[in-house]
Amino acid sequence: MHFTRARDLVTAGLVAAAVVYLLVRVLYGQLPPLPTFAGVTLLVLAIVETVLAFSLRSRIRNPRQGRPVHALTAARAVALAKASSLLGAIMAGAWLGVLGYVLPRRAEITAAADDLPSAVVGVICSALLTAAALWLEWCCRTPRDQDNQPPERHSGSAG
Repeated sequence: MHFTRARDLVTAGLVAAAVVYLLVRVLYGQLPPLPTFAGVTLLVLAIVETVLAFSLRSRIRNPRQGRPVHALTAARAVALAKASSLLGAIMAGAWLGVLGYVLPRRAEITAAADDLPSAVVGVICSALLTAAALWLEWCCRTPRDQDNQPPERHSGSAG
């Protein structure tokens, strides 16, 4: 399994931004008002993943001081991190699509001015989720991986 690449996240975010912008442009008059704190759920996920990242990081770096991390636990955390970083990128793109529509129209359309804070909160919370997920993924690396050192080679000596 390879670690998440920034280009994959940027691509997903840009596609989401373009699609949502076009949808909002066509359907904005039919949409209900956006709740100001609609994106806060992503912030809650970011906080949970940040706490998990710090916990796993200390357990991976110091396995003798506490409970060691089982391989399956680390694999699940990496899977969560990969899914969350992709979710964060897509949601950031979606909120940027909304922001791209409402920001220039906030002076002319009252609803756009009312929806602007929602879009800003959504973009920020999405970015925080993406950052927390990438941090969690990084923290699941072994200390040898984090130092970018090649793996140790064991010689096949007979004992």
